[in-house]
Amino acid sequence: MNPKFFLILLGSGLVFCQASAHSWKAGDVPVFDEAMRAHILAEWEEKQTHSGASEIKPLRVASTASALNLAAAAIGNVKDAPRQSLPFQAFPRVEIKWDKDYLFIGSNGMPDHGMMVGITAWQQQVPLPQAYFGNNAWRLPLYPVPAKEPALIKGRFLRGAIALAVNGIPIFNPQNNRGDISQEIGELDQWGGHCGRADDYHYHAAPLHLQAIVGKGMPIAYGLDGYPVYGLTEPDGSPVSGLDVCHGHETPGVGYHYHASTKYPYVLGGFHGVVVESEGQVDPQPRAQGVRPDTPPLRGAEITGFESTGDNSYRLTYTINNAQRSVAYTIKTDGTYPFEYDNGSEGVTKEVYTARPGGGGKGGPRGAGEPKGRGKQARKQEPPPSPAPAGSRMDSNGDGHVSAQEFAESARHDFGMRKDGSSLSDTMEKARATFLAMDSNQDGKLSPDELSAPEVKTPTATNAFVLTSPEVKDGGNLPVDYTGDGTGATLPLSWKGAPAGTKSYALIMDHLAPGNEMKGYWTMWDIPANVTNLPKNVKSIGQVGTGFRGQVGYEPPHSKGPGAKTYVLHVYALSATPEIDQPASQVNREVLLAAIQDRILATADLHVVYSRGDSAGPPPRPRPGGQGDRED
Repeated sequence: MNPKFFLILLGSGLVFCQASAHSWKAGDVPVFDEAMRAHILAEWEEKQTHSGASEIKPLRVASTASALNLAAAAIGNVKDAPRQSLPFQAFPRVEIKWDKDYLFIGSNGMPDHGMMVGITAWQQQVPLPQAYFGNNAWRLPLYPVPAKEPALIKGRFLRGAIALAVNGIPIFNPQNNRGDISQEIGELDQWGGHCGRADDYHYHAAPLHLQAIVGKGMPIAYGLDGYPVYGLTEPDGSPVSGLDVCHGHETPGVGYHYHASTKYPYVLGGFHGVVVESEGQVDPQPRAQGVRPDTPPLRGAEITGFESTGDNSYRLTYTINNAQRSVAYTIKTDGTYPFEYDNGSEGVTKEVYTARPGGGGKGGPRGAGEPKGRGKQARKQEPPPSPAPAGSRMDSNGDGHVSAQEFAESARHDFGMRKDGSSLSDTMEKARATFLAMDSNQDGKLSPDELSAPEVKTPTATNAFVLTSPEVKDGGNLPVDYTGDGTGATLPLSWKGAPAGTKSYALIMDHLAPGNEMKGYWTMWDIPANVTNLPKNVKSIGQVGTGFRGQVGYEPPHSKGPGAKTYVLHVYALSATPEIDQPASQVNREVLLAAIQDRILATADLHVVYSRGDSAGPPPRPRPGGQGDRED
């Protein structure tokens, strides 16, 4: 059943304790006495009157809110807490912190309700706790800013979360990463959720069942732009009408807010507020950490049960071909995850997994699904890597390495603490250049040795050195002609403002793929100092290396599935021509960066966005060999 809470009046305060965690039955909801609800509301309001509540913005609490929500408000430090924190306080295992700009929400990603039951399109994932705490916590703007134009979610933001439920569980786009609506193809359980590739539980539909806990006057979620998501009625219980394209509207006394629904878009139709989009998701947001390898969907399976069998032990049961099977597992304190797979007539197999360092990716990490090669002996457990002494503050997931995303988040945090007049874009560009310079083995992450190495010379980005293209603006959509779905032409480019002393230029086009894998698509060097533009399908200028597939020349991107992905072109102003002895067939992004690292005077970047099927131009052409989509 749903967790029951025991309210105990202690003087002028209230405390509550939780029982029966992770022992559920679908349909159970808390029931509270109306007299008790009224008494708690009156006492809470009295407490606010005598505690100087007039010094803060009033917290709007509807009289129909549940006793549980009001009890949480009564014991919380409501005088100082932002009003957005109130619904989160109804869930005792959710951690809440805040500063002047953001509300930070920590959780282990495991809700206090049933999970997985009812899924008929299962990709063999099971719920595992996630470390959404500390630097890896969720964050919501306390003062959301309306965007000039709404960012609609259809076919976009298909990776990572778009909202956060008030129980600390992320809500993803109602479309999955293939563009299908999860709710309509059997992927979701009775509560509107399922697990991702990192065994991370999340919703794809608004968790309307939370309304019974927080009350009709409270939101059940917040968009990552900071605006609240209410249920099927207005906070005062009146019907909803006049919703905009984002499935929200502004009403007196409440301000702008979204409304959930029982059909598409289920949560919100787009972001009314300002968000930053990177690699097909809202940025920044926490990363999940997987421990198991990926496997394909298990056709014909239907999940019939999920239960707690002891401390940190669980069992998922399912049927296939009218036969019952199960997956049982335990989360042990030594960092191991013993799994037992009951395959019915095929027998029982066992595996022991350990957390895989660096396995998580931004908002959609790899590392879930039933293990490949089941029936083999358990894997040898590798000792965890030593923590990064110089980068412990940046190492938000504690895997002993600092990824590019973690490095960027640290730079963004430091920028917020400074008052030196620098711009965020310059700060992030310098951080990126510093990361590339420190990443001596070019593996996309910083090891303890790289973090503690002597200071290296890093390239700088200046406002004077600018890279442009007549075909696309910075941050604009890459025309299909310059991709693998068009002719695969090279983009025409021009630059200006190179610093004095520039002897030659180099060029790289790259993309940070899921799992923090940096892929190169175009490498050029020995571009003469008197050349400041490259024509379309450039030839006979400089030397050309390879992309990540190993073929000499420009390797146009093939964007896997719908959703925006960002590719960056970098032009480097060099103090000397790089000395490269390898043949062009061996000069990829990493080789070129190593050759120019100590010669970079300045960099200029151009960001282009490509969404397969969204760019202007002819329809995608068949690809050689009949290969399927892949993340290129």
